[in-house]
Formats: sequence, structure tokens, C-alpha cells
Amino acid sequence: MHPIQEKLLKLIDQKKISDMTLRDIGELIKEPLPQKIKHHLEQLEKKGFIFYDRKNKLISRIKTQSKSFSLFVSVPVIGAANCGPATIFANENVEGYLKISKNILNKCKNVFAIKAQGLSMNKANINGQSIEDGDYLIIDSDYRNPRNGDVVLSVIDDMANIKRYVFDEENNQIVLMSQSTKDIPPIYVHEDDSFMINGKVIQVIKKPKMS
Repeated sequence: MHPIQEKLLKLIDQKKISDMTLRDIGELIKEPLPQKIKHHLEQLEKKGFIFYDRKNKLISRIKTQSKSFSLFVSVPVIGAANCGPATIFANENVEGYLKISKNILNKCKNVFAIKAQGLSMNKANINGQSIEDGDYLIIDSDYRNPRNGDVVLSVIDDMANIKRYVFDEENNQIVLMSQSTKDIPPIYVHEDDSFMINGKVIQVIKKPKMS
């Protein structure tokens, strides 16, 4: 963008200039030639930055969409979680970001992604998608009070894992169940154990199938 156009936009954001002459506007941005002011106002109008009504002497800013209205969301990837025994260390260091269309995501705020490792949840069904090794899982971090049947990201002794949550009320214990084509035993947790729910799996971003 031309420097004069940048100065004009900044001026329009700060002051009402509709009643000013071109010369008056030029003095404010230190441009002595009114024709240059006229030319650059017309260019800003063509680019869609301003509304310029010469007859009624109206000059106003057209609010454009900011980056916050992007069609994409950058979802932080926070490590990996094992879908078998709790063997992957759970840290909260952001390893990168997934750029995902808002038309794909079911929820855009307060979510993060982890990469699934292992096959013990490959029979789980998250909105019609299974969880396979290498898939990215979208975690709703607002969801910390799971219900029976939810697939959750839990942390046990600083180890992260993905399992289906079941509260066994009769025996007063939490059972983290696998859903797999393999015979993988559940994890049994007492409510007083070092145990945390870090969120619910709400979506699976499938890794591409390479031929």
C-alpha cells in the first residue's frame, strides 16, 4: 500500500475528515498537493477500504474482517497420548500447530490436539471415526467431569492415555477401558489416585491414507 494511503487510513480512523477540504487533509499528513489526496482517496475507495461520497462530502472507513475472522484455526498440538498402557509422558509443551478449517472443527475454542499412538482404541467411535495410530485427536479442555462412556484424555502418574471412561459405582472405582481389535486389559483407578481428566475427545482428524 502507498505510504500516503496508509497515512490517510490512519487519519480516517482517528478523525472525522468528511467536512475538510482536500488541502486541509493534505496538511494533516504533510502532503501539499490536493490532487494527490484526491487520487489516493479514490484508490482506497476502489480497494474497498473507505466509503467516498464526493457529492455529500462523506468519507468513512469500511470495517474489514480481521484475522480473528479467519476461516482457519491454529490448534496447538500438545505431545502424544498412548492408546494402550499409560506409557507416554504427559507434558504440556506445545510441539506445533494444526491449521484446520472452521468448517471441519466441531468446536474452535479451548481445544487442543494430541497425536494418538497405539491401536487400543481402534474400535472406538467418535462421530463415526475410529482412533488409529497417527491420528490427531481434538480435545475439549473445558470438559473435566466425564460421564460413563466418554472417551477421555487422562493423566495417570504423569502419563497420558486415551481410554473410555467408566465409573464402577458398585466397586467404587474408575475403569479406563480399551476398545480394540486386540485384547488389551483395562486400567483400574481409585478416586484417590494421582489421576486427572484433561478433557474429552470430541473429534478425530484422520491421518491421510497413502496408496
